[in-house]
Amino acid sequence: MSSKCYKCSKDLDLAIGKDVSRSEECPSCFSSLRCCKMCNFYDTNSYNECREPTADRIVEKEKANFCDHFKLSAGGANNNINKNSALDAANALFKK
Repeated sequence: MSSKCYKCSKDLDLAIGKDVSRSEECPSCFSSLRCCKMCNFYDTNSYNECREPTADRIVEKEKANFCDHFKLSAGGANNNINKNSALDAANALFKK
């Protein structure tokens, strides 16, 4: 299974879970691929927006970093799907 860029949602020729170098960029929009928003542990609902409890805090989630826990995620539209499904579930819970 391949990954998608978090910014432009274009398909990347990279396997999910692969370790990518700090200098790798999306060939379409030139966004950094080794950043929090492309990591499997990235979660806006978690402390420091990371599900890995031993990871150092990284403030700029869209910039390349040296995190030792980085694992490439599906990225792209996949993150939006999770957010939308959580929002739909919350709306359904509080409907009158």
